[in-house]
Amino acid sequence: MTTRDFPWSDAPLEAQRTRLWAAAMLRAASAALGQLAHRLGPDRQPAAGDPVLEFHAEAGAPEGALYVDGRLVGHLEGVSRL
Repeated sequence: MTTRDFPWSDAPLEAQRTRLWAAAMLRAASAALGQLAHRLGPDRQPAAGDPVLEFHAEAGAPEGALYVDGRLVGHLEGVSRL
């Protein structure tokens, strides 16, 4: 693969620098937003005593299966997503 395979490689040098700068700024913003989301996001572990609810409607799983704390409590007929 050569630089000729990419249509933007023939762009003027200033345009290439602008694209590289924009890409670097987007990567930096993405990293900063990822860190912020990690700090502000909810805890990954449920609080002690709170029930853990699960719903399965994927192929291979029981259609519409509703679980509480790992125990099957029922099926939601005709429901494919919550």
